[in-house]
Amino acid sequence: MTRYFESGTGELVPDALSGFARAHADLVEYDPADGYITARRTAPTRTVGLLSGGGSGHEPLHAGYVGTGMLDAACPGRLFASPHNRQIFRASRAVAGPNGVLHIVKNYTGDRINFGIAAERLADAGIACGRVLVDDDLASDSEEIAAGRRGTGATVLVEKVLGGAADTGMGLDGLVELGTTVANRCRTLAVASAAHHVPVTGERAFELPSGELEYGVGIHGERADRTRSQKQVGVLVEDMAGALLDALRPGPDDPLIALVNGLGSVTSLELYGIFGELGRFLDTRRVQLARSLVGDYVTALDMRGFSLTLMVADPTVLDFYDAPVRTPAWRW
Repeated sequence: MTRYFESGTGELVPDALSGFARAHADLVEYDPADGYITARRTAPTRTVGLLSGGGSGHEPLHAGYVGTGMLDAACPGRLFASPHNRQIFRASRAVAGPNGVLHIVKNYTGDRINFGIAAERLADAGIACGRVLVDDDLASDSEEIAAGRRGTGATVLVEKVLGGAADTGMGLDGLVELGTTVANRCRTLAVASAAHHVPVTGERAFELPSGELEYGVGIHGERADRTRSQKQVGVLVEDMAGALLDALRPGPDDPLIALVNGLGSVTSLELYGIFGELGRFLDTRRVQLARSLVGDYVTALDMRGFSLTLMVADPTVLDFYDAPVRTPAWRW
């Protein structure tokens, strides 16, 4: 049994948000009444506010990406639960620009419902609202899954590209078109050798036999449709990256952005080893690896696993990706 360090049941998320805002008071503000985080500064050229959100437990997603060059606001829900539509509406109203607000939404039923209700309320208030849906999870790409692919690691890449575009003054329709395009050019696959611990019970969300991997695990601990033996990491990465390339089918001159993402309790030592294997595999496939991120960007509490995300880019997308950013979790 693993106990989380918290004051009491139900206190972990608000306590963390309060501490987060104090630790990064130069960059963000916290509204404790409605539970959202906003940026203290955004580019004066920005005409559309960018907002994302979802269940807590995926830190630094989403609050860690609030700030100059990325999100204007983040709405964290309870652990692995959608934010309330009231929370989304009030945060959207607070950060909407003269051309409205854009919602970046991971494809989960609760998120789609609550962001949809908030969008209807914004329309009633006379505030233009657009939506980009992120649905990159290759493991849930099945006709048997009515909700479609889940939104996972690609979310942070989409937020970065759209942040750079928004800072150029791009309008709402342009951002929706760009975001939809780049989201469609992303796929992610995740594996885990052990599930996260559930805060209420301290027990693992599921058990795996020794030497087995959950191949295609979700960021909320959703089980995959299969397990596989934990072979050498080079073989595993080759299988994962090969599946992603088969789904994306990049052209020979298409640059890729890669994210090697820890799900909570995989060490940096391991993640960089995984990235090295990914780079070697992409070289054998003669694929251009133009940009890369390695680290914990979209976690699943303390899950013992990692995900690979590939985004097919172009020179314009790379320019937006390279634009200046200053948030608690990402700055250059």
